Amino acid sequence: MKETTNDQQNKDIINTTGAAAPLGAYPHARKVGNLLFLSGIGSRQAIDNKIPGLILDENGQIIKYDIEAECHSVFANVKAVLEASGSSWDKMVDVTVFLTNMKTDFPIYNKIYGEYFKNVEACRTTVEVKSLPTPIAIELKVIAII
Repeated sequence: MKETTNDQQNKDIINTTGAAAPLGAYPHARKVGNLLFLSGIGSRQAIDNKIPGLILDENGQIIKYDIEAECHSVFANVKAVLEASGSSWDKMVDVTVFLTNMKTDFPIYNKIYGEYFKNVEACRTTVEVKSLPTPIAIELKVIAII
């Protein structure tokens, strides 16, 4: 993983090739004191920008998606950003999770979340949103300590 800064004078702005590139003019993370704020991190893969398990029709509409595969991918992306920022998985203190289908996906996501976060004890909020900027089914917003 490569860590870069947007401005050599501001080493508190973090971008990494270990997670999919941001979709706009924002960094993967920003350090403020001993806190680390991650931008919304989705399940797109860093290596090819693909969403694991996603099948779209010819009009770009979702035919099928795999919330389990997306959970594993988004957690890997969050871990990559944390590590590129000088933090780690166990230093998360607050996690906001956005799901596009709470009724169907929450049980699967909650089980996988429990496996990954068993010893983390981060505060968590999970909300349903109508859609996310790409056809992903999950996105995380994280605050961690450094």
